[in-house]
Amino acid sequence: MADPSSYRPKPGQIPDSPGVYKFRDEHRRVIYVGKAKSLRPRLSSYFQDLANLHPRTRTMVTTAASVEWTVVSTEVEALQLEYSWIKEFDPRFNVKYRDDKSYPSLAVTLGEEFPRVQVMRGPKKKGVRYFGPYGHAWAIRETVDLMLRVFPVRTCSAGVFKNAARTGRPCLLGYIGKCSAPCVGRVTPGEHRELAEEFCDFMAGRTGQYLKRLEQQMHEAAEDMEYEKAARLRDDIGALRRALEKNAVVFNDATDADLIAVAEDELEAAVQIFHVRGGRVRGQRGWVTDKVEAVDTAGLVEHALQQLYGEEQGDAVPKEVLVPALPEDAPAVSQWLTGRRGSNVSLRIPQRGDKKDLMATVLRNAQQALVLHKTKRASDLTTRSRALEEIAEALGLDSAPLRIECFDISHLQGDDVVASMVVFEDGLPRKSEYRRFQIRSFEGQDDVRAMHEVLTRRFRRYLQEKEKTGEWTEENGATEAPAEPEPNGEDDGRPRRFAYPPQLVVVDGGQPQVAAAQRALDELGIDDVAVCGLAKRLEEVWLPGEDDPVVLPRSSEGLYLLQRVRDTAHDFAIRYQRTKRAKRFRAGPLDAVPGLGETRKQALVKHFGSVKKLRSATIDQICEVPGIGRKTAETVAAFLAQATPAAPAVNTATGEIIEDDEEGVGEAAGAVAHASAASPSERGQQE
Repeated sequence: MADPSSYRPKPGQIPDSPGVYKFRDEHRRVIYVGKAKSLRPRLSSYFQDLANLHPRTRTMVTTAASVEWTVVSTEVEALQLEYSWIKEFDPRFNVKYRDDKSYPSLAVTLGEEFPRVQVMRGPKKKGVRYFGPYGHAWAIRETVDLMLRVFPVRTCSAGVFKNAARTGRPCLLGYIGKCSAPCVGRVTPGEHRELAEEFCDFMAGRTGQYLKRLEQQMHEAAEDMEYEKAARLRDDIGALRRALEKNAVVFNDATDADLIAVAEDELEAAVQIFHVRGGRVRGQRGWVTDKVEAVDTAGLVEHALQQLYGEEQGDAVPKEVLVPALPEDAPAVSQWLTGRRGSNVSLRIPQRGDKKDLMATVLRNAQQALVLHKTKRASDLTTRSRALEEIAEALGLDSAPLRIECFDISHLQGDDVVASMVVFEDGLPRKSEYRRFQIRSFEGQDDVRAMHEVLTRRFRRYLQEKEKTGEWTEENGATEAPAEPEPNGEDDGRPRRFAYPPQLVVVDGGQPQVAAAQRALDELGIDDVAVCGLAKRLEEVWLPGEDDPVVLPRSSEGLYLLQRVRDTAHDFAIRYQRTKRAKRFRAGPLDAVPGLGETRKQALVKHFGSVKKLRSATIDQICEVPGIGRKTAETVAAFLAQATPAAPAVNTATGEIIEDDEEGVGEAAGAVAHASAASPSERGQQE
């Protein structure tokens, strides 16, 4: 525990201007990022008597070892810089919202030649227009099914689209009128894009004008005695109205707003957001966070606004944002939102009317989300704490192992030997810290030797990181002077690979693997990391130098956590090994040509149709391929002449010979690999 007075800036050093500040710990990790209208009074408030500080603030300043700041010209710049640093450094003492679920959105891929309507989850992509998010994927599909009658936009995958274009036959939706079938040329790319844009306009809330236009067309068709057309338009109007009924009407047709509500207690907070577009609730999402810093409702709202709109531009930021409490720097936040939208954004608290009533509904949703989250986590938090305590007691550790790393080796009969490292912190997986290794020092099957290599490489990197920060000196084992911090920013507080040591290393295996792991640590002079192994056969826990294992009760939460850690590492290693094996099987003759990248390989195969035809081509014919010069063509011809043509690939499931006519011999080999990947014998050999 550090004394804040040891790194307190001297009087007069802190400027009296807007800025952003960072607290770092002894490892130079950024642990907290904040902003202030005036840096001097804000930073000075952290260095008062510890008894007067909030418990969370007290923990932060005693964990920190230094503080630094950056001066900016305006409060809006401070807000932008604070957001980017929180995202970049992931400080442990900053409020970080996490989605309570992965909400689906309705997406239109306007960046493609033939835009596609589909359900999407995860981060947003360029060239895609999103609507939502929605609470359930089935709600999106029901809405889309109704709207395809009026806007027959493509919904099929790329594979289905290409197959239909190749055969000249559309899919079922094309036959029943729910797709305009651009795959077979029923509409031009321009006509199909116009349909997609009309679909987007309708989803964006511009519904009234479109419905009136359809009604006018229906009446005109009836007057002209085109009754079939009028009936079709009548049914289209009914379908669109049913789609609209799925969204509750709350405001007038021109209202675009996001409503944000916060439910909180002393430890956690839940945020709910309702997205209103065109006067209707178009989507909903929610976050839950631990209150790791001393923050009030206004601060939680500000953090939510940063996360919600930090990556958004244009219409994704609404004209109006309704919140339960205004942030401390409300004008600056409003100006920041205006800059992201490109036009004025109103940030305010609803006082009366329909908007206040809807805000009450959003608040009830936030309260229910917080109650549900606490119900789920209460037992889970208790269980994880008990599991870590049981592990510490069984292994004789001084304290609970808050960071556990597990290593596993995987191969197929000695080929493609790889290893995995998974990390659990506080009993939960930290996937951003997972790492994969290729075994380089030898070939063949030797799990013990592979384990020694992987542990050596992992902890050698850890020592290198300590050396850069000046923590590893000649007194505790270094043979050279500490390296200077990297000028390229590697020592700037960002989370770095292998930078932080675990309290416990778990290896998948018994005595031999544990001995190899301990030997690797001993050779590097590391004596403050515990090692154990978990053997699969009887789920025994082995310790270095012990002839008998530690047997944990089958009902032990500690054993269950070790099993989960071990199984996660095992699965992660197998997935990597299979990826490498599949890549090796897919390799073709062109992969051996030096200087030939993936783009030009694809261009060659596409131009000639197959590697077989490319092999028989002349140098002048190869030069006709765009991007292929004379020298490259000569190199390709020489390598293909030296390469022995592969034997025909056989589908082991059907006995069919796979011809080398489309994708080349590499793809044929890939088909063989795919067929063999499902065999039971392979699964038994994965270790």
